[in-house]
Amino acid sequence: MNEPISAVRSISDTARWVAYFRARETVRPDALFRDPYAERLAGELGFHLANTLPDGNKHEWAWVARTYLFDQFLSREIQGGATLVVNLAAGLDARPYRMQLPPTLRWVEVDLPDIISYKQEILANEKPNCELERISLDLSDGPARRKLFAELDGRANQIVIASEGLLIYFAAEEVASLANDLAAAPHFRKWVIDLASPGQLKLMQRSTGKQLSEAGAAFKFGPAEGAKFFAPHGWESIEAQGMLKTAAQFKRAPAELLSLLPEPKGIPGNYPWTGVCLLKRR
Repeated sequence: MNEPISAVRSISDTARWVAYFRARETVRPDALFRDPYAERLAGELGFHLANTLPDGNKHEWAWVARTYLFDQFLSREIQGGATLVVNLAAGLDARPYRMQLPPTLRWVEVDLPDIISYKQEILANEKPNCELERISLDLSDGPARRKLFAELDGRANQIVIASEGLLIYFAAEEVASLANDLAAAPHFRKWVIDLASPGQLKLMQRSTGKQLSEAGAAFKFGPAEGAKFFAPHGWESIEAQGMLKTAAQFKRAPAELLSLLPEPKGIPGNYPWTGVCLLKRR
């Protein structure tokens, strides 16, 4: 791709890192999903980051489990009648191209301008399986996102939101503000998020977190109350699936982590838990 290989330069580079793990899973004979676009989207930089960041290649199981769980939750919501998916911080996700979707489904991707333009360049000659629109927006811009949410809310009666890999980069008050803004849109019915416990957040901050912080992509969000954090902001958690439990189910989890299973009921603060949660508007 004739691009210089360097360390993480911005938060957008983390999308290439994650695409690398989707590419790795895709070539397995027992792949949980197949993303034929991931290798191109990751580029040389994605492969470089995974193999040079501290512990950058250590937690492949977690990224794979996260992708699989988001696939499952979104597929179920679409089968249940959702007609519009709004993917916040879509990154280099290729679900509109790789998943079996109704051609009438509408899918809106929202992300920073640089990653939108990069993605459009890489996938210019590919055809999505549903109606796809991309919108360039900095989601930390409150007034701009509220305007967008209000406009999107008028497009369908049953809308599902996805925010894979987004919330961990926001401070708690920023997450609360985003949750409030989403809850203000009556047709935003469900919201699929990934979440880390305080104990897991500390582990992440000590490994790859330091270098990512220097690039303006610090890990910040790991609420002690878990998914109950969202209750005062208009959202109720109705299901949560742990990434380690999922990885173990499909023989992806490292042997040294299996002693952490089974997961305790109610995630304690110091327990290193990450998972995917389905929220429903209250």
